[in-house]
Amino acid sequence: MSTGVSYNDQGGAEAAVEAGQESTPTSSSTGAAFGLFSADFKKNEDLKEMLESNKESLKLEAMKRIVGLIAKGKSASELFPAVVKNVASKNIELKKLVYVYLVRYAEKQQDLALLSISTFQRALKDPNQFIRASALRVLSSIRVPIIVPIMMLAIKEAAADLSPYVRKTSAHAIQKLYSLDPDQKEQLIEVIEKLLKDKSTLVAGSVVMAFEEVCPDRIDLIHKNYRKLCNLLVDVEEWGQVVIISMLTRYARTQFTSPWTEVRGAEFDENKAFYDSDSEEKKDQTEAKPYIMDPDHRLLLRNTKPLLQSRNTAVVMAVAQLYWHLAPKHEVSIVTKSLVRLLRSHREVQYIVLQNIATMSIQRKGMFEPFIKSFYVRSTDATHIKTLKLEILTNLANEANISTILREFQTYVKSQDKAFAAATIQAIGRCATNISEVTDTCLNGLVLLLSNRDETVVAESIVVIKKLLQTQPTQHGDIIKHMAKLFDNVTVPMARASILWLMGEYCEKVPKIAPDVLRKMAKTFTAEEDIVKLQTVNLAAKLYLTNSKQTKLLTQYILNLGKYDQNYDIRDRTRFIRQLIVPNEKSGALSKYARRILLAPKPAPGLESAFKDRDRYQLGTLSHSLNLKATGYQELPDWPAVAPDQSVRNVEISAPIVGKTKQPKSDKFYSDDEDEKEEEGSDSSGSGSEDSSSSSEGLFLSVRFKHCLFPQNDSKKPTFRTSGISLFYMSFQVTTSSFGPLKTYELLHHMTGKGLSAKYHFPRQPCLYQPSMVAVQVILTNSSDHALEEIHIGDQSPASLNIHCFNTIERLEPGASVTVSMGIDFSDSTQAANFQLCTKEDQFSVSIQPAVGELLMASTMTEQDFCKEQGKLQGMNEASATITMATANASRQAINKQVLSVANVGEVPSSQNNFSRFAGQTVSSRALVLVSLELSESSGALLTINTEKSVMASMLLQDLKQALAQA
Repeated sequence: MSTGVSYNDQGGAEAAVEAGQESTPTSSSTGAAFGLFSADFKKNEDLKEMLESNKESLKLEAMKRIVGLIAKGKSASELFPAVVKNVASKNIELKKLVYVYLVRYAEKQQDLALLSISTFQRALKDPNQFIRASALRVLSSIRVPIIVPIMMLAIKEAAADLSPYVRKTSAHAIQKLYSLDPDQKEQLIEVIEKLLKDKSTLVAGSVVMAFEEVCPDRIDLIHKNYRKLCNLLVDVEEWGQVVIISMLTRYARTQFTSPWTEVRGAEFDENKAFYDSDSEEKKDQTEAKPYIMDPDHRLLLRNTKPLLQSRNTAVVMAVAQLYWHLAPKHEVSIVTKSLVRLLRSHREVQYIVLQNIATMSIQRKGMFEPFIKSFYVRSTDATHIKTLKLEILTNLANEANISTILREFQTYVKSQDKAFAAATIQAIGRCATNISEVTDTCLNGLVLLLSNRDETVVAESIVVIKKLLQTQPTQHGDIIKHMAKLFDNVTVPMARASILWLMGEYCEKVPKIAPDVLRKMAKTFTAEEDIVKLQTVNLAAKLYLTNSKQTKLLTQYILNLGKYDQNYDIRDRTRFIRQLIVPNEKSGALSKYARRILLAPKPAPGLESAFKDRDRYQLGTLSHSLNLKATGYQELPDWPAVAPDQSVRNVEISAPIVGKTKQPKSDKFYSDDEDEKEEEGSDSSGSGSEDSSSSSEGLFLSVRFKHCLFPQNDSKKPTFRTSGISLFYMSFQVTTSSFGPLKTYELLHHMTGKGLSAKYHFPRQPCLYQPSMVAVQVILTNSSDHALEEIHIGDQSPASLNIHCFNTIERLEPGASVTVSMGIDFSDSTQAANFQLCTKEDQFSVSIQPAVGELLMASTMTEQDFCKEQGKLQGMNEASATITMATANASRQAINKQVLSVANVGEVPSSQNNFSRFAGQTVSSRALVLVSLELSESSGALLTINTEKSVMASMLLQDLKQALAQA
């Protein structure tokens, strides 16, 4: 029996009677559930009473509700005393839930947790591996220094456990103990050294994480395990892969010489054995010899390359940074396609990936030039994504593609996003600086923007033009005059300051205009921003030196205004300028050099990328993203001039054990060998550590058998695991329907969808995204004569609807079809899920309304269990009707076919020829649904449905009546 219905085994009806209610056995708990979230409920008193009850079923139900509270983010800490009393319960399911609770609150309720520490210690010897691991988790969550010796002993014992799941938990506990008491470092290193030798893929990632936390500088611990970690890498769980790759990147930078100094044509011999003994003969090779890559260096690159196809973006990013920092320059381009593929992910992923590409594109433009269109800005992109794409496009600009890029930029300047438009103008300025052939073209384009109605565009154009004019000041007097005419209409302080600086810097080229600009500024000086006032003072000083006859009085007036300004910077600048340009008896020798100081030629400013210096941080790190050194960041070591002795990585291979043979490891992305190792420790239902090794083969076969229930053509569906425990094994009662043909429904007609048509069906498989969701497969077809782009799901209705959308389809060619998967949580209701199916140009409102039978998942049970559960669901939980069967449906095979066509239920074996029985559960709430059909001698039959969901029962009854009555 599954845990979902075990609480009905005892005391359900009795609890209702004791409460003085006349409702069904489950109504008492249902009423309490509604009261649980009401404002008037008094501190979960009913849960405390249930936990203190003598009935295991009530305790189990209480714990389920408490864990549900925690999952919803609600506090249940006041229940700690009542929960901790049940830690010694003999009921395995109850004990599991208690430990889940204790792991969450042990740190907050340390005193109460300490009272039960002896119980936790006993649980470390429990036959069930899940209980042993949970006890260690709780123990390591109690942050009290007094129990450090107990924790240390528990970690050491768990590190030697036969279950890899427990050993994995011990690696997690190492980090907690180290943070509590760093003085235990040496003992913990011994445990880490032992766990690093573990051959289980389940343990590898966790122990490397502990190594990185406790002793990242102890590279000597990695030597003997280096090759093993490289070979296990593809089979380790995804987040473990990220940690291991990061660690191996640092390791490689300390153990191998730089591949970036290799001689062209020097190739690594792939046929050379990894463990050749002649490697020592080459120790004395001279620098004149060509670079030859260390076999272990090549091993790391070769074994990480398949992970570029990983579905986890963090893994792909980790491999990309590894290749960037370790691979020869001509091999780094291998990661390009994988990084571009990540740009189809969510905007958070795009942001990090684009940051790393921006850094890469500065040094190696050739990597991304073939994919330049992937960095074109879309209207749906967020501003920070647009800015990063703009940065990359600017980095990739060269003489060959600049015309295409500038056409893109012309469109971007017209964007309604003002920040993005301003960034585009900056990018145009950078292109003009970097590519001399287009400098004049860019400058003329920026001048045209000065007549733009948008003040932000005009202001940014002025700032950029100012920088560009410094590169060729003699040729652009007309542009300076044009900007002076616009001065009165410009209100942005930085733009006004830029025009004033240009007037002062090139005042001799505009001798008639500059004094007039100064006159206007004298009128508005007190109302200007500080940056404008400073440039006004500078302009006055320069004109005083070059044209004192016209501007002497104006300059004195402005200096007097500045002398009494509220800003001390302006007051100081005014006093300095007065002493510098107006000679008097107090003036020092400096006034002789006033012209040389103020009118000295100034170097043109360089317009550089904001990512120019970010390569000082390791790619993919938080420090690289923030452009500052974050806490805990470890610098990437420099390559050694001479490679250390590679023999330290040699491992003596022991003789094989007689009677046990291991098949050669196939080069698969997910190895079956890894599954077998992990399943060794996945029995959470009570199998002891003593017989875990002997029973692993049978458990492995059991899981494989259940996996075959899924369609064989769906190669992308992995086996789900939670903390190393196979969900297929835990949910052994849930199966898939044996009924083959599926009904297909039209979602969008090609006429309505302007060439896009969509059909959907319910595959009747557990949803990959959430257990409470119904799996839906949608077939999208392009019936038009042109490609459709950016097909995705838009707004949803109702707003509370929980839908897992399919990833955006970037492009669908004419006549092509694609099948995508979705998950929808209908909450056991036939209410339609309304949403918008969108393309780049259009949006279409569509609706998916499930038949009641598709809200079920098939279950298997014995006839005895069926009758037992049916007996509990009587009265208001039962709906029945007498129906007249069609002649064609008289046989049992025909009945089964019709029932399974209506509802996703499983057939229950029956010893009575006139009975057909079926069982299922609702997908969302896991409520049991039982269907029985009793045939009479005539063509009539009694159809009965038993379930807590009375509305669902009525609807299902009608659908089944209709199906069985028709031929």
